[in-house]
Amino acid sequence: MLEATRLHYHSNFADNRGHINHSERVMRVITWNRSFRGLPNVDDGKDDFDSEEHETHATVLDKLLAWEKKLYDEVKAGEIMKFEYQRKVAMLNKQKKRGTNTDALEKAKAAVSHLHTRYIVDMQSMDSTVLEINRLRDQQLYPKLVQLVEGMAKMWETMRIHHESQSKIVMALRAVDLSQSPKETSDHHHERTIQLWAVVQEWHSQFCKLIDNQKGYIKALNYWLKLNLIPIESNLKEKVSSPPRAQNPPIQALLHAWYDHLDALPDDVARTAIGNFAAVINAIMVHQEEEMKLKQRCEETRKELARRTRQFEDWYNKYMQRKTPDELDPERAEDNPHNDVVADRQFLVETMRKRLEEEEQAYQRQCIQVREKSLTNLKSRLPELFKAMSDVALACSEMYRILRSIADRLPQNPSESSS
Repeated sequence: MLEATRLHYHSNFADNRGHINHSERVMRVITWNRSFRGLPNVDDGKDDFDSEEHETHATVLDKLLAWEKKLYDEVKAGEIMKFEYQRKVAMLNKQKKRGTNTDALEKAKAAVSHLHTRYIVDMQSMDSTVLEINRLRDQQLYPKLVQLVEGMAKMWETMRIHHESQSKIVMALRAVDLSQSPKETSDHHHERTIQLWAVVQEWHSQFCKLIDNQKGYIKALNYWLKLNLIPIESNLKEKVSSPPRAQNPPIQALLHAWYDHLDALPDDVARTAIGNFAAVINAIMVHQEEEMKLKQRCEETRKELARRTRQFEDWYNKYMQRKTPDELDPERAEDNPHNDVVADRQFLVETMRKRLEEEEQAYQRQCIQVREKSLTNLKSRLPELFKAMSDVALACSEMYRILRSIADRLPQNPSESSS
């Protein structure tokens, strides 16, 4: 509906993107005359840009922006002309007081009259621009907002159903027997944990953007509407006829209610729950890394023990081959000083073996702790997470249901709101 994945051109950036030339189309919007809309297209060229039935939310906003730019330029030019008119009137009054000759006086009066006529024409053009902005507001933007409310109501109701289903699933997982599952963290398992952490972080970021951007958009529309409903005053003694304006268009009630409901939305609980779950996954990831480091240390120590054992055996075999028969006599072995050398080398090997045993015990303890902490945290945090998501989805679904009922009660025909 919002075409979020589609790249849109917005006239707001027209001045900064000289390489994208859409000025011709934007000017067609600005100079668009509805009296020609009923005429057949003489060149049979298809152009969806002028077909309101194919308008998207983005193109409606872009049209409004183009017309607002036109109004801004007209108001600015009108202000300059008003000051010029007032200056000419002041000069004319001074000439009258000084008793200037008739020709100069008539010339000054003609200049004032000409400026006044131009000002009246410009004000009428400005009124036409305001009428077009209000027509776009009531006949294009308002229906798009009602459509968006209906779409959001369906989306959040679907979200609620899914999150409640997920909540039931994670509650049931508490009873699952995991005794036969792997006791150690594999590389594949650790990679999936890192992937899950990244996904949950992105989920948290996108959820916050979803809520914040909704609030920001509706706040911006409310601010724009407040300015849109302020009449443009001429401040001249001469009355400039302006068409009547609807002071309470349907879009006003919808936007005010929308803003109030969004402002009261209890989304902080869901934000915190997702953030906490990301922190839990990060903690599990850190514990797994410590476990894998201990495993790597055990493997290195095991290799070192095998190397030292092999060296000792090679040395011992060579050493024993050099022994004399007397040295090999058990009765004389106790007095042999060379026995200390063998004992020392054996002690180094046994020390490495004992170190390996201690590291393996530490690794096994870490495996158990990682498993227990992971299961405990997941069993507690997952239900908490999906309970929070179910609650916020329910609140959003209820909010848009209320907004839809408000829109249903408002007049759908703009002529009704201006009557």
